[in-house]
Amino acid sequence: MIKKKDKVFKNILTKRRNIDLDTLLHVIRLAVEIAREGREGRKIGTMFIVSDEDKTLKNSRNLILDPLKGHSRKEKIISDSNLRETVKELAQLDGAFIVSDSGFVVSACRYINSDAGQMDFPLGLGARHMAAASITKKTNAVAVVVSESSIVRIIDDGEIVSEIVPELWMLNESSLHLKGDYSENTQEDMKVISKK
Repeated sequence: MIKKKDKVFKNILTKRRNIDLDTLLHVIRLAVEIAREGREGRKIGTMFIVSDEDKTLKNSRNLILDPLKGHSRKEKIISDSNLRETVKELAQLDGAFIVSDSGFVVSACRYINSDAGQMDFPLGLGARHMAAASITKKTNAVAVVVSESSIVRIIDDGEIVSEIVPELWMLNESSLHLKGDYSENTQEDMKVISKK
C-alpha cells in the first residue's frame, strides 16, 4: 500500500514486470536519500538492481569480497534502518546492489556485465547507467541508479522510465534524458518526472 507521502512515486511504480512495489518503493526512497545526503560530505553514485536476482547474479560478478555475504536474510532486509545505513556506507564502493523481489539485499559491490551493442541510450550518462540499461534488457529486473549529480533514474527494459530530482533547484530542462511525453509530480522539495 502506497502511503500518502509516497504518492509522488505513483507513476514509477508499474506492475508491468510484476516486481513487488513495496520493495521497489523502499529502494527508491533509499536511492533518494543517498542522492540528497551523499556520504562524508561528497556526492556519490550507486545502483540497485531489483528483482530477477538469479539471472542478475549470473550476469554479474563481485568486484571485491561481498561485504554482505554470510549475514542472514533477516539482517539484509531493505526496509531495516540498520541495513539502510550500511548500504549508504557501502554505496561509496564500486558496484551494484542486487535486491530480491522479496526485499532483501542479495549481494553488494557487483560488477554488471553490460553489452552496449544494441542500446539506444542518451550520451553523457556513464558506465553505471549503461550497465543498468543492459541488465534490464537481459532480465526482468528494474534498475534504480543514483547519479553523482544527485539525480535518481529508474531504468526498465533498457530505457529511462523516470528521473527523480530531489532538490527542485537542480532541475533544468537540459538535465532530462527522457524521450517523448512525460508527466511531472511535485511534492515538497522534490519533483518526479515520468514517461506517460
